[in-house]
Amino acid sequence: MHIAIAGGGIAGLCLALNLKNRGIDCTVYERVPDVKELGVGITLLPHAMREFAALGVADELQNQGITNIDSCFFNRFGQLIYKEPRGKFAGYPQPEVGIHRGKLHLTLFKAAKERLGADKVITDWSCAGFEQDEKGVTVHFKTFGGEARPSIRADALIACDGINSVIRKQLYPDDKVAFGGINTWRGVTKHKPILSGRSYMRVGSIKTGKMVIYPIIDNVDGQGNQLINWMAEIEQPEIGKKNDWNQSGNLDDFKHIYKDWRFDWLDVADMIEKSEMILEYPMVDKDPVDRWTFGRVTLVGDAAHPMYPRGSNGSAQAAIDARTLADCLQRESDVPSALIAYDTARVAVANKVVLTNRSNPPDFINIKVEELVGDKPFDNLDKYITQDELRALSDNYKKIAGFAAPQPV
Repeated sequence: MHIAIAGGGIAGLCLALNLKNRGIDCTVYERVPDVKELGVGITLLPHAMREFAALGVADELQNQGITNIDSCFFNRFGQLIYKEPRGKFAGYPQPEVGIHRGKLHLTLFKAAKERLGADKVITDWSCAGFEQDEKGVTVHFKTFGGEARPSIRADALIACDGINSVIRKQLYPDDKVAFGGINTWRGVTKHKPILSGRSYMRVGSIKTGKMVIYPIIDNVDGQGNQLINWMAEIEQPEIGKKNDWNQSGNLDDFKHIYKDWRFDWLDVADMIEKSEMILEYPMVDKDPVDRWTFGRVTLVGDAAHPMYPRGSNGSAQAAIDARTLADCLQRESDVPSALIAYDTARVAVANKVVLTNRSNPPDFINIKVEELVGDKPFDNLDKYITQDELRALSDNYKKIAGFAAPQPV
């Protein structure tokens, strides 16, 4: 059995490592010529770290990032709404880790090249489409610059080529991203530790302006400062369907929303103004489809279920996809049957996460409180909603996302 993996991102590399562990031959075809440490921050939840531990890279990732102690929810006036322990501090077997996305990617990329061999993880091979028959798949390629590459034959083609997947587009010609009217900007700033220095913070709501803030590198400058990842979010339905995915951001487009966010524990306005970089992203996903598998071709990760980045769950779901698919290919000698088994195991589960990220993500806590108190400072939050009720909202998301709170023994 030989598996062709289109895409050398988180999903594709996790799949390659899982297949290697099960003795299944595969080749990763990555479209870019050079894999570099790009991007901003990402949070690896306990169920993501469980998958990375099984691949033998969890310790390295934890050493490169910051282990979160707690998650804190604030209103836009800087008042604490709700706080809960995270990862091992909440009783999970694995930690929750904030890390630079580029470091995660390079760790997986280097591990795949070392274990599979450099000839099994190749760059500058961009999937251009496929044809399949009863015996296999013919996959067509081109260079990053658009020149034709030789086609290859494989027993299966796995689409790990992201939200703009060429393979998904061939299967679903009318496929397009869904923009829900929320725009985001991301950046990183060198800053002294905030709160515990291990806190994940959600401040405000998408209705009036929201910030997600967490550290991703400790002592980044040798002077005790951390590299702080931040993400600004605001509903802007008037800008229409904005499908650009990753472009340089303009501070002037959003800094006015946060100009008065100067709390005794953080000056948000100053933090974003001192950012080393700003990227603009529309918050987009895709409407779920009820089928990922077509014969010897199937979808994994963002090619299968792109979701709003509101629950830190995209990487976890991609890693779970990869392990589940590898297990199915190990159990089933017939490749199409294995891909159908994977489809059956994952489609409904992942689609529920996509829809929950739209309607009831973790920051629903902030939205709910803002509505209850009338978007103003409160004197006693228990008059409006109790901590137990807020905890129930948080636990409900964890259950749907696949990392329900551990139960006392």
